[in-house]
Amino acid sequence: MVIAIIISVVLAIALIALAVQLLSLKSEMRKLKKELAMTRDKGYNRQLTVSLIDNDFSALATEMNKNLDYQKQMKLQSERAERSLKQSVSDIAHDLRTPLTVIKGNLQMLEGEEKLSERGMEYLHICSEKSEAMKQMADEFFELSLLESDSAEVILSKVNITNLLMQFIADNEAVIRSCRLNPEVIFPEKTVFAQADEQLLMRMFSNLLNNIVKYAESEFTIALEAKESKCIIIFFNPVNSTNIDTEHLFDRTYRADKSRHGTSAGLGLYIVKLLAEKQGAEVDAKLENNLLKISIVLNIA
Repeated sequence: MVIAIIISVVLAIALIALAVQLLSLKSEMRKLKKELAMTRDKGYNRQLTVSLIDNDFSALATEMNKNLDYQKQMKLQSERAERSLKQSVSDIAHDLRTPLTVIKGNLQMLEGEEKLSERGMEYLHICSEKSEAMKQMADEFFELSLLESDSAEVILSKVNITNLLMQFIADNEAVIRSCRLNPEVIFPEKTVFAQADEQLLMRMFSNLLNNIVKYAESEFTIALEAKESKCIIIFFNPVNSTNIDTEHLFDRTYRADKSRHGTSAGLGLYIVKLLAEKQGAEVDAKLENNLLKISIVLNIA
Protein backbone atom coordinates (compact mmCIF):
# COMPACT_ATOMS: atom_id res chain seq x y z
CA MET A 1 0.00 0.00 0.00
CA VAL A 2 2.80 2.37 0.93
CA ILE A 3 4.68 1.47 -2.26
CA ALA A 4 1.60 2.24 -4.35
CA ILE A 5 1.26 5.65 -2.67
CA ILE A 6 4.94 6.38 -3.28
CA ILE A 7 4.59 5.39 -6.94
CA SER A 8 1.51 7.57 -7.29
CA VAL A 9 3.30 10.55 -5.74
CA VAL A 10 6.33 10.05 -8.00
CA LEU A 11 4.11 9.83 -11.08
CA ALA A 12 2.20 12.93 -10.01
CA ILE A 13 5.44 14.86 -9.55
CA ALA A 14 6.68 13.62 -12.93
CA LEU A 15 3.45 14.69 -14.60
CA ILE A 16 3.61 18.10 -12.95
CA ALA A 17 7.25 18.49 -14.09
CA LEU A 18 6.32 17.51 -17.62
CA ALA A 19 3.40 19.93 -17.61
CA VAL A 20 5.64 22.75 -16.38
CA GLN A 21 8.23 21.86 -19.04
CA LEU A 22 5.55 21.84 -21.75
CA LEU A 23 4.16 25.18 -20.61
CA SER A 24 7.67 26.64 -20.58
CA LEU A 25 8.31 25.35 -24.09
CA LYS A 26 5.04 26.83 -25.36
CA SER A 27 5.86 30.14 -23.67
CA GLU A 28 9.31 30.23 -25.31
CA MET A 29 7.81 29.32 -28.67
CA ARG A 30 5.32 32.19 -28.40
CA LYS A 31 8.17 34.53 -27.47
CA LEU A 32 10.27 33.42 -30.45
CA LYS A 33 7.29 33.76 -32.77
CA LYS A 34 6.66 37.31 -31.57
CA GLU A 35 10.30 38.33 -31.99
CA LEU A 36 10.46 36.79 -35.46
CA ALA A 37 7.33 38.70 -36.47
CA MET A 38 8.83 41.96 -35.16
CA THR A 39 12.05 41.24 -37.04
CA ARG A 40 10.10 40.82 -40.28
CA ASP A 41 7.54 43.61 -39.91
CA LYS A 42 9.33 46.31 -37.90
CA GLY A 43 13.01 45.76 -38.56
CA TYR A 44 13.43 44.57 -34.98
CA ASN A 45 17.21 44.08 -34.78
CA ARG A 46 18.08 41.89 -31.81
CA GLN A 47 19.32 38.36 -31.28
CA LEU A 48 16.69 35.83 -30.25
CA THR A 49 17.16 34.66 -26.67
CA VAL A 50 15.73 31.77 -24.68
CA SER A 51 15.46 31.55 -20.93
CA LEU A 52 14.56 27.87 -20.91
CA ILE A 53 17.37 25.51 -19.94
CA ASP A 54 17.06 23.06 -22.80
CA ASN A 55 20.00 22.18 -25.07
CA ASP A 56 17.90 21.35 -28.12
CA PHE A 57 15.80 24.50 -27.81
CA SER A 58 18.91 26.65 -27.31
CA ALA A 59 20.53 25.04 -30.36
CA LEU A 60 17.39 25.84 -32.39
CA ALA A 61 17.51 29.49 -31.28
CA THR A 62 21.20 29.66 -32.23
CA GLU A 63 20.52 28.38 -35.74
CA MET A 64 17.63 30.81 -36.11
CA ASN A 65 19.94 33.70 -35.11
CA LYS A 66 22.50 32.58 -37.68
CA ASN A 67 19.77 32.53 -40.32
CA LEU A 68 18.58 36.00 -39.32
CA ASP A 69 22.14 37.34 -39.51
CA TYR A 70 22.53 35.84 -42.98
CA GLN A 71 19.23 37.36 -44.12
CA LYS A 72 20.25 40.79 -42.79
CA GLN A 73 23.55 40.62 -44.65
CA MET A 74 21.79 39.59 -47.85
CA LYS A 75 19.32 42.45 -47.44
CA LEU A 76 22.12 44.97 -46.93
CA GLN A 77 23.97 43.67 -49.98
CA SER A 78 20.77 43.83 -52.04
CA GLU A 79 20.08 47.41 -50.93
CA ARG A 80 23.65 48.47 -51.72
CA ALA A 81 23.45 46.84 -55.16
CA GLU A 82 20.11 48.52 -55.85
CA ARG A 83 21.44 51.94 -54.81
CA SER A 84 24.53 51.41 -56.95
CA LEU A 85 22.43 50.40 -59.96
CA LYS A 86 20.12 53.41 -59.58
CA GLN A 87 23.13 55.72 -59.29
CA SER A 88 24.72 54.16 -62.37
CA VAL A 89 21.53 54.59 -64.39
CA SER A 90 21.26 58.20 -63.23
CA ASP A 91 24.92 58.92 -64.10
CA ILE A 92 24.68 57.28 -67.52
CA ALA A 93 21.42 59.07 -68.35
CA HIS A 94 22.88 62.39 -67.20
CA ASP A 95 26.07 61.87 -69.22
CA LEU A 96 24.06 61.01 -72.34
CA ARG A 97 21.75 64.00 -72.20
CA THR A 98 24.41 66.66 -72.84
CA PRO A 99 25.99 65.19 -76.00
CA LEU A 100 22.57 64.22 -77.34
CA THR A 101 21.38 67.80 -76.90
CA VAL A 102 24.44 69.04 -78.82
CA ILE A 103 23.93 66.46 -81.58
CA LYS A 104 20.26 67.37 -81.90
CA GLY A 105 21.10 71.09 -82.08
CA ASN A 106 23.71 70.56 -84.79
CA LEU A 107 21.34 68.39 -86.81
CA GLN A 108 18.72 71.12 -86.64
CA MET A 109 21.27 73.62 -87.96
CA LEU A 110 22.11 71.27 -90.83
CA GLU A 111 18.44 71.02 -91.76
CA GLY A 112 18.60 74.70 -92.77
CA GLU A 113 21.42 74.07 -95.21
CA GLU A 114 20.47 74.29 -98.89
CA LYS A 115 23.55 72.48 -100.20
CA LEU A 116 22.45 69.05 -99.00
CA SER A 117 21.17 66.64 -101.63
CA GLU A 118 17.76 65.01 -101.37
CA ARG A 119 19.46 61.80 -100.24
CA GLY A 120 21.47 63.73 -97.67
CA MET A 121 18.32 65.37 -96.30
CA GLU A 122 16.74 61.94 -95.98
CA TYR A 123 19.67 60.66 -93.94
CA LEU A 124 19.66 63.86 -91.88
CA HIS A 125 15.95 63.41 -91.12
CA ILE A 126 16.57 59.82 -89.94
CA CYS A 127 19.45 60.94 -87.71
CA SER A 128 17.28 63.69 -86.21
CA GLU A 129 14.51 61.24 -85.39
CA LYS A 130 16.89 58.73 -83.79
CA SER A 131 18.71 61.38 -81.75
CA GLU A 132 15.36 62.68 -80.46
CA ALA A 133 14.37 59.11 -79.54
CA MET A 134 17.62 58.58 -77.64
CA LYS A 135 17.21 61.89 -75.83
CA GLN A 136 13.68 60.92 -74.75
CA MET A 137 14.98 57.60 -73.41
CA ALA A 138 17.80 59.32 -71.51
CA ASP A 139 15.32 61.84 -70.07
CA GLU A 140 12.97 59.03 -68.94
CA PHE A 141 15.76 57.05 -67.24
CA PHE A 142 17.08 60.19 -65.56
CA GLU A 143 13.63 61.18 -64.26
CA LEU A 144 13.00 57.62 -63.06
CA SER A 145 16.30 57.47 -61.16
CA LEU A 146 15.49 60.76 -59.44
CA LEU A 147 12.00 59.60 -58.48
CA GLU A 148 13.09 56.23 -57.11
CA SER A 149 15.94 57.73 -55.07
CA ASP A 150 13.87 60.60 -53.67
CA SER A 151 12.36 59.46 -50.37
CA ALA A 152 11.32 62.94 -49.23
CA GLU A 153 7.68 63.26 -48.23
CA VAL A 154 5.53 65.23 -50.67
CA ILE A 155 3.61 68.09 -49.07
CA LEU A 156 0.12 68.17 -50.54
CA SER A 157 -1.96 71.34 -50.83
CA LYS A 158 -5.37 72.42 -52.09
CA VAL A 159 -5.05 72.57 -55.89
CA ASN A 160 -7.56 74.02 -58.34
CA ILE A 161 -7.66 71.07 -60.76
CA THR A 162 -9.96 72.85 -63.23
CA ASN A 163 -7.53 75.76 -63.67
CA LEU A 164 -4.50 73.44 -63.71
CA LEU A 165 -5.90 71.36 -66.58
CA MET A 166 -6.83 74.50 -68.54
CA GLN A 167 -3.31 75.83 -68.02
CA PHE A 168 -1.80 72.52 -69.13
CA ILE A 169 -3.83 72.48 -72.36
CA ALA A 170 -2.88 76.09 -73.10
CA ASP A 171 0.83 75.42 -72.42
CA ASN A 172 0.81 72.42 -74.77
CA GLU A 173 -1.33 73.92 -77.53
CA ALA A 174 1.64 74.06 -79.92
CA VAL A 175 2.46 70.38 -79.37
CA ILE A 176 -1.16 69.35 -79.82
CA ARG A 177 -1.55 71.38 -83.02
CA SER A 178 1.74 70.11 -84.48
CA CYS A 179 0.41 66.55 -84.07
CA ARG A 180 -2.86 67.62 -85.75
CA LEU A 181 -4.92 66.54 -82.77
CA ASN A 182 -8.28 67.97 -81.73
CA PRO A 183 -8.75 67.87 -77.95
CA GLU A 184 -12.19 67.71 -76.36
CA VAL A 185 -12.33 69.00 -72.79
CA ILE A 186 -15.20 68.10 -70.46
CA PHE A 187 -15.41 69.97 -67.15
CA PRO A 188 -18.17 69.99 -64.52
CA GLU A 189 -20.03 73.23 -63.84
CA LYS A 190 -18.36 73.75 -60.47
CA THR A 191 -14.62 74.21 -59.97
CA VAL A 192 -12.95 71.06 -58.62
CA PHE A 193 -10.27 71.20 -55.92
CA ALA A 194 -8.11 68.27 -54.79
CA GLN A 195 -5.26 67.45 -52.42
CA ALA A 196 -2.20 67.23 -54.68
CA ASP A 197 1.14 68.68 -55.75
CA GLU A 198 0.88 70.99 -58.78
CA GLN A 199 4.32 70.20 -60.21
CA LEU A 200 3.92 66.44 -59.88
CA LEU A 201 0.46 66.61 -61.48
CA MET A 202 1.83 68.61 -64.41
CA ARG A 203 4.52 65.96 -64.94
CA MET A 204 1.82 63.27 -64.90
CA PHE A 205 -0.25 65.20 -67.46
CA SER A 206 2.82 65.61 -69.71
CA ASN A 207 3.57 61.90 -69.69
CA LEU A 208 -0.06 61.08 -70.44
CA LEU A 209 -0.08 63.58 -73.31
CA ASN A 210 3.09 61.95 -74.69
CA ASN A 211 1.28 58.62 -74.56
CA ILE A 212 -1.67 60.13 -76.44
CA VAL A 213 0.62 61.60 -79.10
CA LYS A 214 2.05 58.13 -79.74
CA TYR A 215 -1.35 56.49 -80.34
CA ALA A 216 -4.02 59.06 -81.19
CA GLU A 217 -4.54 60.00 -84.85
CA SER A 218 -7.01 62.85 -84.82
CA GLU A 219 -8.63 63.49 -81.44
CA PHE A 220 -8.55 62.80 -77.73
CA THR A 221 -10.60 63.76 -74.69
CA ILE A 222 -9.76 65.03 -71.20
CA ALA A 223 -12.57 64.84 -68.65
CA LEU A 224 -12.77 66.04 -65.06
CA GLU A 225 -15.25 64.56 -62.61
CA ALA A 226 -16.04 65.00 -58.92
CA LYS A 227 -17.71 62.02 -57.28
CA GLU A 228 -18.31 61.96 -53.53
CA SER A 229 -14.86 62.50 -51.96
CA LYS A 230 -12.86 61.81 -55.12
CA CYS A 231 -11.58 63.96 -57.96
CA ILE A 232 -11.18 61.95 -61.18
CA ILE A 233 -9.12 63.14 -64.16
CA ILE A 234 -9.59 60.98 -67.26
CA PHE A 235 -7.55 60.94 -70.46
CA PHE A 236 -9.35 59.19 -73.35
CA ASN A 237 -7.69 58.43 -76.64
CA PRO A 238 -8.45 56.07 -79.55
CA VAL A 239 -5.88 53.32 -80.16
CA ASN A 240 -5.49 51.00 -83.12
CA SER A 241 -4.25 48.09 -81.03
CA THR A 242 -6.36 45.65 -79.03
CA ASN A 243 -3.24 44.00 -77.56
CA ILE A 244 -2.72 46.55 -74.80
CA ASP A 245 -2.55 44.78 -71.44
CA THR A 246 -4.18 47.34 -69.15
CA GLU A 247 -3.35 45.29 -66.04
CA HIS A 248 0.36 45.79 -66.72
CA LEU A 249 0.23 49.12 -68.54
CA PHE A 250 1.87 50.93 -65.59
CA ASP A 251 4.61 48.32 -65.10
CA ARG A 252 8.21 49.33 -65.60
CA THR A 253 9.24 49.20 -69.29
CA TYR A 254 5.85 47.80 -70.42
CA ARG A 255 5.38 48.45 -74.11
CA ALA A 256 2.38 47.69 -76.28
CA ASP A 257 4.79 47.68 -79.21
CA LYS A 258 6.59 44.39 -78.60
CA SER A 259 8.83 44.96 -81.61
CA ARG A 260 10.41 47.87 -79.65
CA HIS A 261 10.36 50.21 -82.63
CA GLY A 262 8.99 53.05 -80.50
CA THR A 263 10.76 56.23 -79.49
CA SER A 264 10.92 55.79 -75.73
CA ALA A 265 12.03 53.32 -73.08
CA GLY A 266 8.43 52.59 -72.08
CA LEU A 267 8.80 54.30 -68.71
CA GLY A 268 6.29 57.13 -69.15
CA LEU A 269 3.27 55.45 -67.57
CA TYR A 270 5.38 53.77 -64.89
CA ILE A 271 6.57 57.26 -63.92
CA VAL A 272 2.92 58.38 -63.84
CA LYS A 273 2.21 55.62 -61.32
CA LEU A 274 5.20 56.61 -59.15
CA LEU A 275 4.12 60.26 -59.17
CA ALA A 276 0.59 59.23 -58.20
CA GLU A 277 1.83 57.09 -55.31
CA LYS A 278 3.87 60.01 -53.97
CA GLN A 279 0.61 61.99 -53.70
CA GLY A 280 -1.47 59.16 -52.25
CA ALA A 281 -3.40 59.01 -55.53
CA GLU A 282 -4.39 56.09 -57.74
CA VAL A 283 -4.13 55.42 -61.47
CA ASP A 284 -6.19 53.03 -63.54
CA ALA A 285 -6.44 52.01 -67.19
CA LYS A 286 -9.23 50.41 -69.22
CA LEU A 287 -9.53 49.52 -72.89
CA GLU A 288 -13.03 49.51 -74.38
CA ASN A 289 -13.80 49.40 -78.11
CA ASN A 290 -10.31 50.62 -79.07
CA LEU A 291 -10.62 53.52 -76.62
CA LEU A 292 -7.91 53.70 -73.95
CA LYS A 293 -9.12 55.33 -70.73
CA ILE A 294 -6.51 56.34 -68.15
CA SER A 295 -7.79 57.76 -64.85
CA ILE A 296 -6.09 59.64 -62.04
CA VAL A 297 -8.03 59.53 -58.77
CA LEU A 298 -7.27 62.19 -56.13
CA ASN A 299 -8.88 63.10 -52.83
CA ILE A 300 -11.22 66.09 -52.94
CA ALA A 301 -9.89 69.08 -50.99
